Amino acid sequence: MKIDRHGKAKILTTEEIQLLFNQGTDKDRDRVLFGICLYTGCRINECVTLQKIDVYAPRSGSLRDRYGKVRSELILRKKNTKNKLATRTIPVIEELRLLLANYQTLPDNPYLFPGKGGQGHLNSDSGARLLKQACRRIGLIGISSHSFRRTALTQMSNAGIPLRIIQEISGHRNLEQLQRYLEVKPEQVRGAIASLSMLSHIQQDRDTTSESEIKKIDDPISTDKNSYKQ
Repeated sequence: MKIDRHGKAKILTTEEIQLLFNQGTDKDRDRVLFGICLYTGCRINECVTLQKIDVYAPRSGSLRDRYGKVRSELILRKKNTKNKLATRTIPVIEELRLLLANYQTLPDNPYLFPGKGGQGHLNSDSGARLLKQACRRIGLIGISSHSFRRTALTQMSNAGIPLRIIQEISGHRNLEQLQRYLEVKPEQVRGAIASLSMLSHIQQDRDTTSESEIKKIDDPISTDKNSYKQ
């Protein structure tokens, strides 16, 4: 657990994720910021430097409304990554697509998260401060912006995703020797990101009973009619 910049960032549970997204903030901007970090495993600086064109497909029309549907893959530009090794494309899962589809930002600013006064982009420290404020509201401690990244990468590892594929998503510099011999296919990357749906911030109604469960309640004993034949 990370306390006052010491220790490792806490890995979030599903319950903590749902609490953070649903009660920690009431701002779409914050949820989108948190969602991108969680559902792509990216670093906070990679997130706050995203441009709208990296997330939304362009469309013709008014210059004030140049962006259309959410892209199937989010683009993390090489110049904004920590090691500046390569541009990464991360598949967008449904939970993240829903957050992005409902998000509206300043039309005259190219960045997804405008900075102070609508100029430039939000800086990393401000993004981390938004998370700290959200955690304080709901009593969560030991969480930093790196928690989303650790949570995402740990989830993929626990789901049995090969480390080489996780490295392709995370942009880490390790496993370089292994990288010479292995090839990561696009369908493998899509499968890895799809595993993050298990961390969904969308709360399920546990009181809802499925049709099959209702049928079992109404007819608890299933009999084979043939067994009654003489």
